[in-house]
Amino acid sequence: MNRGIRTTLMVVAGFVALTALAGGAALIVGSLNPAFGSILVPPAEYLQGSPFGSYAVPGLALILLVGGPQAVASIGCGVRWPWAPVACAAAGFSCLIWIFVQMIFIPFSLLQAIYFVLGMLELGLLLLAMGVLHPAGVLRTAPVAERRPTVR
Repeated sequence: MNRGIRTTLMVVAGFVALTALAGGAALIVGSLNPAFGSILVPPAEYLQGSPFGSYAVPGLALILLVGGPQAVASIGCGVRWPWAPVACAAAGFSCLIWIFVQMIFIPFSLLQAIYFVLGMLELGLLLLAMGVLHPAGVLRTAPVAERRPTVR
C-alpha cells in the first residue's frame, strides 16, 4: 500500500476510533449518571420508536461496532499488517452503516455529515490503494490480453 494512503488511512481511522470511544463513553456515563445526562446525552425523545430505553446500549455499540474496527484498521495500517486493507474496508463500512442507522432515529446533524464523509474517505482511499480508482477519477480496467497466433 502506498505510504501516503496508508498514513492517511491510519490517521483517519485513528481519529474515528478515538472519537467513537469518547462518544460511546459519554453516552454510557450520561445514561448512568443523570447529572451528566443533559450535557452528554441527546434528548430522550430520539429513543422513542427504538429498541433502547437509554443511551447505554447504543454507547456500548458505538465503542464496539465503530471504534473497534476503526482501531484495528488504524493499528493495522501502522504496523503494515497484510490484512489492513480488509480492516479498513470493514471500518469504513461500519462507520457508514452506523450513520445510516443513526439517521433513522436522530434528526440530521453536522456530525453525521462529517462521519459520513470520513467513512467514504476511508473507502475511497482503499480503492485508490488497491488500484481500482485512478487519482484522475477514472476507473481502471484490466488490460485486454493480446491474442497470440496459434501454431498449427
